[in-house]
Amino acid sequence: MSEHRDRVILHCDMNGFFASVELLSHPELRDRPMAVCGNPDKRHGIILAKNELAKKAGVVTAETVWQALKKCPDLQFVPPHMSRYKHYSKLINEIYQRFTDMVEPFSIDESWLDVTASQSLFGSGEEIADTIRETVKKELGLTLSAGVSFNKIFAKMGSEYKKPDATTVISRENYREILWPLPAREMFFVGKVTAQKLTSAGINTIGDIAVTNPDVLEGMLGKQGRQLWEYTNGLDESPVARVGEGEKIKSVGNGITFSRDLVTEDDIVTAVTSLSDTVAGRLRKYGMKACGVKVDIKDPYFKVISRQKQFFTPTNLACELANSAIDIIHSSWKKGSPIRMLTITGINLTDEIFDEQLSIFGGDSISRKKGEQIERTMDEVRKKYGSASIGFAAVIDNDIGAFVRSYEEEEGCGSKKRKE
Repeated sequence: MSEHRDRVILHCDMNGFFASVELLSHPELRDRPMAVCGNPDKRHGIILAKNELAKKAGVVTAETVWQALKKCPDLQFVPPHMSRYKHYSKLINEIYQRFTDMVEPFSIDESWLDVTASQSLFGSGEEIADTIRETVKKELGLTLSAGVSFNKIFAKMGSEYKKPDATTVISRENYREILWPLPAREMFFVGKVTAQKLTSAGINTIGDIAVTNPDVLEGMLGKQGRQLWEYTNGLDESPVARVGEGEKIKSVGNGITFSRDLVTEDDIVTAVTSLSDTVAGRLRKYGMKACGVKVDIKDPYFKVISRQKQFFTPTNLACELANSAIDIIHSSWKKGSPIRMLTITGINLTDEIFDEQLSIFGGDSISRKKGEQIERTMDEVRKKYGSASIGFAAVIDNDIGAFVRSYEEEEGCGSKKRKE
């Protein structure tokens, strides 16, 4: 029987990616605290990224502009340029592909690489990670941190362990020493609510999760509990996809923090119409339909609720997504209570072809076909004349910050929880 050979997985995470790309165009800001943000004149502008000087001043991603300025009064702001970030993301992943064809992007600025078979050409996993860091720095002027491990989860945590511009090796021999003393909140996939549940049960560190009976964790957290036990004990076997073999899309969403609170019914209709239009357009572009819709609502005091509703018939029509989202808001949110942010997500996706087999069982199939023809015509107009060339009347000339977004600009820029 042949001896089991561990995989060698890298996780490469760009350091302050948006801010670093902007500094290439604004070298005069390199020695000053700076941040990439939405419109700072709007009260809900948020920090999207920041450089190391801003980070040292206490500025954090996703806080509001005014909160950042209280911490760092001389903070300099630059607007985001998503097309520029996508361009550099493509160049970075092309560098990764010089070392392996098993490159799986996790977001616009993070990727996993399986370099198990590459070691005979380029050296150990640590040596490959160091070579990649130096290559990206030399060719693009950007830095990254890399984690090297025997599975994807520990590689990801290795890239977070030491920043900026560093390589961290997490092996079978040292992962208990490096990771287990860390707070439970530092474990990949452990969010604020999960961390609170763990802490209330006396589970304070990653090591505590690892030595807790998995049945107990599953009783507390459901399936996630057992999964966390496996991850903390190094039992992740998930593969790194080859280039072009990424996982099938599971959901498509869009969210906006509005320039003022939504209060009236008209405000809600405008916001939901705009968001649903973008989600529906992206679903059609991917050849998918949603079997349900999820609505996330945040108020000015950061209270958040999340509700979802399943469809009888899968859809990629903006009107159907919007109607269901409005129904959710009416049934779940007190009328007149202010809304600061809305996110609408098409969930439980299926191929468009599948819908043809179901349409005869639900709804008016003729009117749905007409609606689909209209919205696909809108897609073609936008493709030819630009994303703002045509839209729903409810969104025109609004004062809440809702607008028609380019589906292409949003690719690769999906939201994700992270820390920098």
